[in-house]
Amino acid sequence: MILAFLSMLFLFSVSCTAQENKDQSSWPQWMGKSRQGIWHLDLQKESLDSADLVKQWEAPVGTGYSGPTVSGGKVYLMDYAGDHTKYERVLCFDASTGEQLWAHQYECTYSVGYPTGPRTSVLIDNEKAYSLGTMGDLYCLDANSGKVLWHINGAEEYRINIPIWGLASSPLIENDLLIVQLGGTPDACIVAFEKHSGKEVWIALSDKASYSSPIVVDQAGKRVLVCWTGNHLVGMVPESGEVYWKIPYERRKEVINIAMPVVSGPYIFLSSFYDGSMLIKLNETEQAAKLVWKRMGESERKTDALHSIISTPVIQGEYVYGIDSYGEFRCLDLESGDRIWTDSTLVPYGRWSNAHLIQQGDKIWGFNELGELILGKVSPEGFSDLGRVQLIKPVRVSPNPRGGVNWAHPAFSGRRIYARSDALLVCYELKR
Repeated sequence: MILAFLSMLFLFSVSCTAQENKDQSSWPQWMGKSRQGIWHLDLQKESLDSADLVKQWEAPVGTGYSGPTVSGGKVYLMDYAGDHTKYERVLCFDASTGEQLWAHQYECTYSVGYPTGPRTSVLIDNEKAYSLGTMGDLYCLDANSGKVLWHINGAEEYRINIPIWGLASSPLIENDLLIVQLGGTPDACIVAFEKHSGKEVWIALSDKASYSSPIVVDQAGKRVLVCWTGNHLVGMVPESGEVYWKIPYERRKEVINIAMPVVSGPYIFLSSFYDGSMLIKLNETEQAAKLVWKRMGESERKTDALHSIISTPVIQGEYVYGIDSYGEFRCLDLESGDRIWTDSTLVPYGRWSNAHLIQQGDKIWGFNELGELILGKVSPEGFSDLGRVQLIKPVRVSPNPRGGVNWAHPAFSGRRIYARSDALLVCYELKR
């Protein structure tokens, strides 16, 4: 009896370890499994140099801003290819070797600014791959073969008002729904589809589309879909699209909300290039929300608090850390928006200069537009650079600024890092 019990305990332990390793090896959607930009790795390093990273492989890809995703031993991303005829492609690679396993392509002509390639990340769920193209093509593919399971031509079926820089909000799955910020007209800014069939379940809001990806939070015992559109921050019933609460977001210029809403406790923090930052507090006893503060500088050059562009900020304790409009790394007091410090070493100065921030334990990993991976620590006292390594160099692709930039968010899976430029997808492994 004791031996049987010990055997069962051992098998349970092995099963839990395998599941834990599987969870650590998954980055199945934009900003990772929890959509919080957290690298779930139990490995503490106090410094970083080139000897700590071993390049596993590289693979050629086309241009684009689509960050890689990882699931089931495969890596997925979107790119833009072709000479006279242009195609958007969904690509699948073996995560261990870099071998291309399949590609799905469709003709797509861009009529947007920065027509360099797709913006969104491929979402993997139950061996299905969901992709949203710049001009509104929504696909559900078999994640193992690339076979088309269903397709929505959003531009035709929902009369999308395509934003200046194209559709960039990565889709979200909540239970059996695929939720997409499409910007359809007249009342289909947000659309929910049955994820297996592509059948429309609900449409909501007459707002303009933004570039910010939706999230789901728990509020007062219920799941709440949070969408930052071009006009509002909205809390919705995921199953129906009914609005719980809505907070206006007034703009000075065109819609340029790109960073994802960041949640910490009852707070949601927003930051935009032209229009500064907002802090919203969620009611903890009912589905309601209120504005705590909004701070905005004279312009995107003379900023107050934080004017983020591409990078989603992070919150640690009572402080916000994020990249300002021209690349300054800043710390803010969360409850007031007051600036605590500014650092200029994470990424070079420049308009729309960018670094993606990933949390791992008490560390911050930054991936800047130069293709450098930086290990650091942040605190109210400042930013400590613990080392950086060049993972991948930008390539010159018009109209990208500064001779080429790497603006795609990397993926962190197990001890591996997957990053892309406008020419290559690379995989590195972090030594123990």
